[in-house]
Amino acid sequence: MTSSTIAFVFPGQGSQKVGMLAAAYARSEAVRATFAEAADALGYDVWALVQHGEQETLNLTATTQPVLLTASVALWRAWREAGGPDPAMMAGHSLGEFSALVCAGSLEFADAVQLVRKRGEFMQTAVPVGEGAMAAIIGLDDDSINKVCAEISAGTAGEVAAVNFNSPGQVVIAGHTAAVAEASHALKAAGAKRALPLPVSAPFHTQLMKPAGEQLAQALAELTLKAPKIPVVHNVHAETETDPERIRSLLVEQIYSPVQWTRCIEHMASAGICKIVECGPGRVLSGLNRRINSELQSYSLEEPLALSQALEELAGQAAGSATDTE
Repeated sequence: MTSSTIAFVFPGQGSQKVGMLAAAYARSEAVRATFAEAADALGYDVWALVQHGEQETLNLTATTQPVLLTASVALWRAWREAGGPDPAMMAGHSLGEFSALVCAGSLEFADAVQLVRKRGEFMQTAVPVGEGAMAAIIGLDDDSINKVCAEISAGTAGEVAAVNFNSPGQVVIAGHTAAVAEASHALKAAGAKRALPLPVSAPFHTQLMKPAGEQLAQALAELTLKAPKIPVVHNVHAETETDPERIRSLLVEQIYSPVQWTRCIEHMASAGICKIVECGPGRVLSGLNRRINSELQSYSLEEPLALSQALEELAGQAAGSATDTE
């Protein structure tokens, strides 16, 4: 059964934490099976890392990406295991787009978990450590941020650009370390409330990531992609696609293109979505989504009680407004 008013969204890097999904793992066979499948694909005990590893290890990009994808897919499978309805749409923030495509049936999980480990490695090595940086700009409009970044990039400090349009008043910039520092200073002078350096060691979603995109394209060429069974709104252009080859291209473009998260959520709302389920650890996206559109209702699935509450409310609504029955 599919509900025309529900969407699922999948978080990206930053939502990982040691001990996540402990209660869900104890409760759900689907969660346990998903982590076991990830361990088989990756060659190490993913669950042990998530529960007993060091946070510093979990934060390494090549580790974070497969771990978060596994956690998100595990919660999606727990939702399905509990009889939850299919959403009308999906989207994922950066890495989360891969989680969405797995859950939509476009990518096989075992392929995807190995792919995003490589993606993390490609992204980390595209720019030497120390040469790239990112910062969150709070309280300034998109046009002003783009203008300042263009002015800084035209100078001698290097390249800097807006790369994550997370919500109105929250935009992430990235680029060469000196350029990000200069832009942060200039943006505060232009009226930004805060310019917060982010604890990352690479300038994700900038043109500096093009070498990583080339490597990802080669890895993707070896995999089979299918048309998604549930439409996925893509980060690059905030639209859905059905052609697997177009999806393949967008996954490559995404690595060096801005994440248009605000537009993705606006696209969903304009299509009639009014309830959004965050399928992954934490509630980062729920906070962003409320700032984008305060009328959207948010749900989470990480804790079994939250899953049960979402199921109780959304399954009943889906039964009353179903658009399809499997």
